[in-house]
Amino acid sequence: MPSALKKSPRRFRWPKGAAPPVLVEMRRGAIVESRHRGHVVQVGQGGAIERAVGDPEVVVALRSSVKPFTLVALLESGASEAFSLTPPELAVMAASHSGEDLHVRTLQAVFRRAGLSQSLLACGTAGMPVDEVTRLRLARDGESPGPLRHMCSGFHAASILLSKHAGWPVQDYWRPEHASQRAARDAVARVFAVRDRDLVTATDACGLPTYAFPLASVARAYAFLADPSGVAVTAAQRALAPALERVRDAMMGAPEMVAGTRDRLDTALMKALPGRLVSKGGAEALVAIGLRPGARGDGSAAAGLAIKIEDGDARGRATHAAAVEALAQIGALAPASLRGLAGFHRPPVFDPQGVPAGEAVPGFELAPILELA
Repeated sequence: MPSALKKSPRRFRWPKGAAPPVLVEMRRGAIVESRHRGHVVQVGQGGAIERAVGDPEVVVALRSSVKPFTLVALLESGASEAFSLTPPELAVMAASHSGEDLHVRTLQAVFRRAGLSQSLLACGTAGMPVDEVTRLRLARDGESPGPLRHMCSGFHAASILLSKHAGWPVQDYWRPEHASQRAARDAVARVFAVRDRDLVTATDACGLPTYAFPLASVARAYAFLADPSGVAVTAAQRALAPALERVRDAMMGAPEMVAGTRDRLDTALMKALPGRLVSKGGAEALVAIGLRPGARGDGSAAAGLAIKIEDGDARGRATHAAAVEALAQIGALAPASLRGLAGFHRPPVFDPQGVPAGEAVPGFELAPILELA
């Protein structure tokens, strides 16, 4: 087994071949229409698994949850200073944004300042923008969305800027063998404390590489992102801390850049707990959350939380419900915050008259890991 996928030593092992537990039910009146199975794991500041339901070691593709870590390569290169990048601009480069006008204007300013053409973007436009209001407006006005509307355009822009700053060719920045992608790969390996050659890679839907890790390792990486200086133990980790702190602060300071202004989980969570957590989802129903010290109550240490819904949860209802429920169970959400997130906690469906007709209901318990041993 490649070291990037090795299981961490622990007492509890999920039974081989056992089905994942049901995390969320879709209910319509008294009828349970569907059930979503999955896994949740929460780790402490030192990386030990504290609470879990399902298999903490299930291997998942990071997909867009990798974005904050690849941004380390750009920051370490000095490109951020060379192009005078602002925190909101860094946030949109760690984002899966909704393609709203504020995202487009932000990236347009970056390209203009760097003297680069938007035509370099290789992310395409398929299925974009994510924001329905923006999509309908573009369709009404007869405007075709450009690549800046793609949710990964900021992610791609970071590779283009890094390439220009380092003097590498910019036209084929997206190829796995390109120096910019090797630099991103190296950053991911260092964050996850594995050897570069042991990384398990795949191609994301936007064309850039992504990586696979056990779910508990994802939670640990996000605990590191939440509190880089506090979590860092080795010299290599301490060297990463300044860049990770900038990424974290940029994301928490401009949560609408990380996702969008309407109905996006990452933005909603960071706005509900300002300065207390950093959140970044990935496609196929992965959510990764880093909790700052104090987020779970006065004196609490940093923590990481990762959720994976097995069926990919195309509509996002189970992902939203499970993430909010998990945060509530670990003590990160006060009653007022939980009420403010009600639409994510129990996502409703409506009939044509706007009357609620059903809802997604979380139904799991995050058990202390010692109780599962």
